Amino acid sequence: MTQEQQQGPSLARASGSMAVATIVSRASGLLSKLLLLAIIGIGAVNDSYQVATTLPTMINELLLGGVLTSVAIPLLVRAEKEDGDGGESYAQWMITMSAVLLGVGTVIAIACAPLLTALFIDSSEAEPELVTAFAYLVLPGIVFYGLSALISAILNTRHVFGLPTWAPVLNNVVVIVTLGVYWLMPGQISIDPVEMGQPKLLVLGLGTMLGVAVQASVLIPALRRTGFRFRWRWGWDRRLSEFGGLAFWVLLYVALGFVSMVVLTRVATHDRGAITVYNMQWLIAQVPYGVLGVSLLTALMPKMSRAAAAHDTDALVGDLAFGNRMSSILLMPFSALMTVGGVSIGLAVFSLGASGVEGGEAIGTALALSAFGLVPYAITLLQLRVFYALKDARTPTLIQAIIVVVRIGLLYGFLAVSPPDKLAVGVSIAMSLSFVVGALVGQLWLRLRLGRLRTGYTAWTICLTVVASAIAFGAATGLAWLAVEVLGIESPVVGAWVEVVIQTLVGLPLSFLLLALFRVPEVKPAIAKISRLVGRR
Repeated sequence: MTQEQQQGPSLARASGSMAVATIVSRASGLLSKLLLLAIIGIGAVNDSYQVATTLPTMINELLLGGVLTSVAIPLLVRAEKEDGDGGESYAQWMITMSAVLLGVGTVIAIACAPLLTALFIDSSEAEPELVTAFAYLVLPGIVFYGLSALISAILNTRHVFGLPTWAPVLNNVVVIVTLGVYWLMPGQISIDPVEMGQPKLLVLGLGTMLGVAVQASVLIPALRRTGFRFRWRWGWDRRLSEFGGLAFWVLLYVALGFVSMVVLTRVATHDRGAITVYNMQWLIAQVPYGVLGVSLLTALMPKMSRAAAAHDTDALVGDLAFGNRMSSILLMPFSALMTVGGVSIGLAVFSLGASGVEGGEAIGTALALSAFGLVPYAITLLQLRVFYALKDARTPTLIQAIIVVVRIGLLYGFLAVSPPDKLAVGVSIAMSLSFVVGALVGQLWLRLRLGRLRTGYTAWTICLTVVASAIAFGAATGLAWLAVEVLGIESPVVGAWVEVVIQTLVGLPLSFLLLALFRVPEVKPAIAKISRLVGRR
């Protein structure tokens, strides 16, 4: 095996493959949410469904979850180097322990579903009985969420990045089919009283859980194709104590996030529809990060883990600085698009069916006023991954504690001062502000840990992206306004579509063109590739 093969696919190639898969995943996920809003609307049923479907993801986070993936990858990378079997026995042990933990946790969660509902809801505007009914149906998904995250981590260490990002597409397809069946069925879900055996309730709940099961199942054949063969592995592993120490801090980290989501849900459910509005704007805000940021982060994580394992601080700092700059370059133009065009995006995308213009405008307003948190969010997650690469799960937990304290204070502050119909906006802004605090705290902490981080260079790059995005979308917004006026468009939805199309087609290319004119180094490879393609024609 050559050195190039040992190192696996290049960062650019891995990121490109994941970006394509993630685009399809995000698009199909957005379609499922649009159908949900069009069929159910913004109200008690959708709020109850939104709260219930977050329970398995949050409980999975407590038991195993995505953050543990950040711990698992460095450990798996080390086992791959240290063990004669390439880390296979260690991966087998992790799957065995995880399956047992997730199974027991799922049984307990289902038994305690009414208590979970009481924990998340304290407002008369909510429907706790309906939340509990949905919870009984979707909580078995905990097992599949956890195993999907862990198998994806194992695949990543074996340089398989594409399929874990394609798997959610099948989940979305199952949900879309479920919503189609739901729409074709006669009647409505009963709220008073809630009937557990009602067909529409069963279809929506069980169909949602089935989608997660399919997502996890398709990863198993891919794992076998890498040469991995699973067997139950019990007993003591020599890294068990190391794993346990990391897991303690990860569990505390996730517990803090769980508390944060409990408070957010309790606050948001004081206004009927607010939790749905928040979730929809967060869905849109996550699209550029999911397509670009996650691909970059997933491909960088094994690279940073190897640099940390080799005690190569310069390489680790270089990866961090590169990741911070690329996060800003890739995501700041989209943040600007959502800021100036948030209301138009909400009207254009979310005004269909039962949601209506009022629902679309509410989602768009929340998006526009909180989009500033996109880049700090990406930078914060990258910073935390650096600590995990250093086998330090304690510091991310302390940073998470600071973020959560700030977030909870802001949430209750907005609850006290926001008009009831603007609570979703307050919740969204509170989340974004907490990520700004997290990025600042994380950068300072890493400076103390690693030394100079090239922060000045990174800050200059961020400033350039802000200036380029402001100029580009200022011009694009003016052009969009002029087009609507000249065409004499009176329909708010049609006008919103015109604005979104012009702002996107003009603002995004102009932003990156300005970054090239500003001679931002990270833009040069993309410009060179485009020039070569143009030269071939």
